[in-house]
Amino acid sequence: MYSDPFVMLVKVICNLYLFIVLLRLVLQLTRADFYNPISQGIVKATSPLILPLRKVIPAIGRLDTASLVLALAVQLVTVFLIVLIKGVAISPISYAVYTFAGTLYHLLDLYFWAMLISVILSWVAPGANHPGAMLVGQITAPLYRACQRVIPTLGGLDLSPIFIFLAISFLQMMISPYIYILGTRI
Repeated sequence: MYSDPFVMLVKVICNLYLFIVLLRLVLQLTRADFYNPISQGIVKATSPLILPLRKVIPAIGRLDTASLVLALAVQLVTVFLIVLIKGVAISPISYAVYTFAGTLYHLLDLYFWAMLISVILSWVAPGANHPGAMLVGQITAPLYRACQRVIPTLGGLDLSPIFIFLAISFLQMMISPYIYILGTRI
């Protein structure tokens, strides 16, 4: 199958930065530890673009709208560059659909990997004090709590990760038709 190396390069660079911006958004939503060294690195990587946006775009409650706008802008740039490299023309509505669907898909992907890391850490290093483990625990804790309200533990066996994985996979399958441009996933 033919693959364009420029599209791959654009996707890797843009999606990596999108991941960092989405991680900052999630860290603020979950009120994760700001003094965690990983959190500090994420803040330093995103502040040059988020701080000017915050002057124009106020936060809405706990939602950092500047981070959300930046995430959408990064995804829009990704879509624009892929379309430019592919040499096709799409409508403004298609740009909006690809941007929103791609951002949501990557947010779900972030939670999928955080959940997977959380499950593995619960097996090999429960209660680990590593900054990464603590951050993953803080990100996934709201999902666990929400799911455990509906599905109680069965004799010490927590089934909530299974249902969270199913929900994430279901939502990603619903979004997946809207994240491909000419056979290339954004």
